[in-house]
Amino acid sequence: MRNYSICMPSYSIGDSVYSKIGELCSQYGKKAVVIGGKNAINAAGDKIARETKRCGIKITDFLWYGGEASYENVEKLQNENAFKESDMIFAVGGGKALDTAKCLGVKTNTPVFAFPTIASTCAACTSVSIMYNSDGTFNGPFFFDKPPVHTFIDTEIIASAPYKYMWAGMGDTYAKYFEAEVSSRGEALPHYFDMGVNISKMCVDPILKYGKTAIEQNKNKESAFEIEQCILAIIVTTAMASIFLTAEHTVHYNSGLGHAIFYSLTKFPHIEEKYLHGEVVSLGILVLLYIDNNMEWFEKMYAFNRSIGLPVKAEDIEISKEQLSEILTAIIKRSDIEHNPYVITEDMVMKGFEYLENKGE
Repeated sequence: MRNYSICMPSYSIGDSVYSKIGELCSQYGKKAVVIGGKNAINAAGDKIARETKRCGIKITDFLWYGGEASYENVEKLQNENAFKESDMIFAVGGGKALDTAKCLGVKTNTPVFAFPTIASTCAACTSVSIMYNSDGTFNGPFFFDKPPVHTFIDTEIIASAPYKYMWAGMGDTYAKYFEAEVSSRGEALPHYFDMGVNISKMCVDPILKYGKTAIEQNKNKESAFEIEQCILAIIVTTAMASIFLTAEHTVHYNSGLGHAIFYSLTKFPHIEEKYLHGEVVSLGILVLLYIDNNMEWFEKMYAFNRSIGLPVKAEDIEISKEQLSEILTAIIKRSDIEHNPYVITEDMVMKGFEYLENKGE
């Protein structure tokens, strides 16, 4: 048997977890560069500055990540004096900011600590960066062996963020279960893949149970039990499943048709400009469930999407039948669906979208 290592997330959650910065980060150095989104730095910057000052860690600067999780932005950040002077990276924000900072950390062998300010993806706790080209089109996953050293999940900050991020994050989170279940179906799995598939069930259950209430709490900027359960599902549980499912650094069990549809749709600029990743993925999961003839789950997720306003047809994300026809070939050629228990055809995908279009009539 071969030797391998699995490194799982280390995290703190609550409304005062930044008080642990000194305890958990000081052993890695005395200087940190903060890299993140502009809104994220505004939301968390003062709290981070206060705690780092208290524990004797110097912030070399607060740097904008560049607006896109691209290798070009990673290179620009690497040349910043504030980064060169630092011992560690504090990555602040949502998926693209965190993925940019993680990529920088891996390429330069610099410790990364994550400070998610929204609950939209599992980027804060996972060992992959989803990279894009400078024009916003999808580039590919950049895999590495370890997640951030530690993740500080401040529930007060996340509960105060615009609710749309957690709303979309729910779609990306529940996708993990359906994509993993389909792609692994009928196979004798090694321990890590089996763990990932089983953990992924906890990516859908809390979302269905607490999701609608959590969104209302988010709208009211209320940090409560239900929103915390959804934050954990989105950021932590999904990351754990992903780490096991990508143990061989492939997307075979960690992705599927929902993501193939999203990445193919990024051909149209308005998808990246106007719609969130998980929002679009959630629509792709409905197509997946229809194609899979899993109508019991299809009806559950269709009803859930409608109950919280996630899309239930292509029109909801301003995609026409003609535009779908343009990307059908791209969808079925994506590596996300190479590992599937049956071949997915262009006709199957189009019929799935047509079923959704007609269902509401």
